[in-house]
Amino acid sequence: AYATVANRSVSRSDYVPLILFRKRVTFIMKKFVTKFIGATTAAALSTVTLAQGTNTLVNAASKPTEISFWHGQTGVYQEELDKQIKEFNDSQSKYKVVGTSQGNYTTLQQKITAAAKSKTLPVLAQAVYTQVPDYVNNGIVKDLDAQLNGKDGLSKKQQANIYPGFLDSSKYKGKFYSMPFSVSVRVMFYNKTLLKQYGVDVPKTWDDIQKLAEKVKGTDVAALGFDQSFDMEWNGMVRAAGKSLVTKNFKSNIASKQAVAAADAINKMVKDGTAKTAGSDIYGTNNFVNGKTILSYSSSAGVSATKAQAPEGFEWGTAAIPSYKGKHATQLAGNSLVVTSTATKKQTAGAWAFMKFLASDKQTEAWAEATGYLPITKKATNSKSYKAYLKANPLAAGGADSLKYAFTDTPFLGYNEYRTDLVTMTSNILTKDEAPKKALKTLDSQVKTLLKANK
Repeated sequence: AYATVANRSVSRSDYVPLILFRKRVTFIMKKFVTKFIGATTAAALSTVTLAQGTNTLVNAASKPTEISFWHGQTGVYQEELDKQIKEFNDSQSKYKVVGTSQGNYTTLQQKITAAAKSKTLPVLAQAVYTQVPDYVNNGIVKDLDAQLNGKDGLSKKQQANIYPGFLDSSKYKGKFYSMPFSVSVRVMFYNKTLLKQYGVDVPKTWDDIQKLAEKVKGTDVAALGFDQSFDMEWNGMVRAAGKSLVTKNFKSNIASKQAVAAADAINKMVKDGTAKTAGSDIYGTNNFVNGKTILSYSSSAGVSATKAQAPEGFEWGTAAIPSYKGKHATQLAGNSLVVTSTATKKQTAGAWAFMKFLASDKQTEAWAEATGYLPITKKATNSKSYKAYLKANPLAAGGADSLKYAFTDTPFLGYNEYRTDLVTMTSNILTKDEAPKKALKTLDSQVKTLLKANK
């Protein structure tokens, strides 16, 4: 009778009577065996009997802590992420990560905001690093300082192994709120055939681009192609000239002489036809693969899309963004991982374990090779296996070569609103013939209003 009850499925209403029944059976058996066999054997036998009876309860208690994970990956990106999730789950028994794709980053952000209101947040989520201040302000994410610097955190040596720009992107007001994961940088694509036709080597400086511009002036081919907006390239030029558009102390340099000079340089090329913006194409891929631009500034993660659109026989390569004022600077993009504020202590520990796993040299290299994004650690980038990958996939070299020049914007409360104003600023310069100095003065005023909330 005991075996029959113990081996069936136990519901919540069964717990109390079953436990009392089990205690009674154990007491009787222990008393009987002690008398006729001996105390030592009795203790062992009673333990076995109790274990058999509590099998269902023990299994329930030993289940791994589930870590719900919302992300925006699809296609090959989701396939690789699912693979890494499985590898983590198979590597230990304390935690189980369950990933769910939300389709894209915009939908992901919307669902996180909605889930915060309904108190149904996941444990872990992807987030663009510039979203973090708003998440912090709304109580959506946890401070990860204790995890990063605690006994199960990353040593100073391990932190130094991560590219500085990536770790900087994880901070807001001096505290860590995220972990870098899927990152890209701005790179330059170049048309080998057209460079050869004009007798020019791959440009390494802004002066080299200007010389190429002179050679193509008056033709239907532009020297340089931008996205729909030139904001990221302008940002990189200002950084190379020694200024951050917004400093870590939340001071604006948007109307500085360096910022105005960089915007003037870009605008001059667009106006004289030696540079093109993408227009409705958004990313400028069509202009590049159709030979309308010799050079194209793009994301390192855009290599696969360009390969897909390029006609058969199209010869092209990738390189670091040319220097400006003697220095290189390329803006980092991509996303990080955050732990939400409703995560329990165990869930937080599991989420952190998974974040560390993804940030390891082996896993970040595997992610880079499968997706076209970049490794976040120096050891992974310099490993023999990754160098062999670059040799077999030379179009990935431009991104890898640019990692040492990568920088991030200062994240601040209201950054998304700033981005909207920034794109409007470039549009006013390009389509309304507004002078860069005037447009930047307007943007500077808008940003200073936003920055007041961060002090």
